[in-house]
Amino acid sequence: MQPFRQPSPFPAMAYQTEPAFRHDQPRRVGILLINLGTPQAPTAAALRPYLKQFLSDPRVVEIPRAIWWLILNGIILNTRPKKSAAKYATVWTRDGSPLAIHTRQQAKLLQGYLGDQGQPVIVEWAMRYGRPSVADKLMALKAAGCDRVLVMPLYPQYAASSSGSAMDAVADAIKSLRNPPEIRFIKHFHDAPAYIETLAQRVERHWASQGRGDHLLMSFHGVPRFSLDKGDPYHCECHKTGRLLAERLGLQPGQYSVGFQSRFGKAEWLKPYTSDLLHALGKKQTARLDVICPGFVADCLETLEEIAMEGKADFLAAGGKDYRYIPALNAEPDWIRALAQIVAPHLCGWTLTPEDSASGRARLARADVLGAKQ
Repeated sequence: MQPFRQPSPFPAMAYQTEPAFRHDQPRRVGILLINLGTPQAPTAAALRPYLKQFLSDPRVVEIPRAIWWLILNGIILNTRPKKSAAKYATVWTRDGSPLAIHTRQQAKLLQGYLGDQGQPVIVEWAMRYGRPSVADKLMALKAAGCDRVLVMPLYPQYAASSSGSAMDAVADAIKSLRNPPEIRFIKHFHDAPAYIETLAQRVERHWASQGRGDHLLMSFHGVPRFSLDKGDPYHCECHKTGRLLAERLGLQPGQYSVGFQSRFGKAEWLKPYTSDLLHALGKKQTARLDVICPGFVADCLETLEEIAMEGKADFLAAGGKDYRYIPALNAEPDWIRALAQIVAPHLCGWTLTPEDSASGRARLARADVLGAKQ
């Protein structure tokens, strides 16, 4: 009779095989920019797996899993992909998703800018949902010799459903690594002077070319109200961004508004709703309304379709006159410089020096003496 053995509460994990080690491999620093995500095409077939991944994240939908599984798989994934695909088709470009295009450019230009400043870092970009995945890009940085990685979710204001979820994705990726890199996170940058200044310059350039509007509406992505009640700082950080931007532009309280867009379901979300503000401003027959989305550093479906198109239609239908959407920061040179200023303090102590290369050669010489395999 075999003795009873208590099952281990810690099942064995198969760790990923490490890249071949080189004693002369220089130590490198990587930066990973993470944005929300995008489908691979503006079709229902491409939207279904993307929406399933996105809406299956418990950070995004905090509903009991069994109940939500039935709603998601029984209703939403049978109806929403086609509707969402039609919206994506209105903003899709010949080169693909606007969000992917801008995020890729930001990573490329940031790497070039930092290199010109004497910081030869490797900058990659990933999407929390869809491709390229966080795990794949972390492995790419690791394969390139990065033993230190700075992770920057591209959400200025922290929310558990956005930045928190990006942190989860990084944690999930590195827990399968036998030798994970050192990780640092930029949690938020909602009040970073460089970020506020770049937003203000974006508005001022718009005013210089289009004329100053009668009112500035700042629209942020919405989240359920209960997230605020449970301690999520997102609501406060959005209002702080709005206040700092208004102060920098010299606006008085009646000259600007802060609203929240993109509601989903029947629960109460953060207020005031952008749609309600657009209706009220339209009823007042506001002559010229400027709208900016400070929570998005790259244009995407929510800015280009929901705000620039649907928002304009709602405002004009309510009686408003002229509606002007101010584009996101995208890959503007001012924003790339601001990105570099934001990441700089987080790279403290990681700056590469000429001694790094010399130390790699010394390691190789010592390894040769000891008979190590290269």
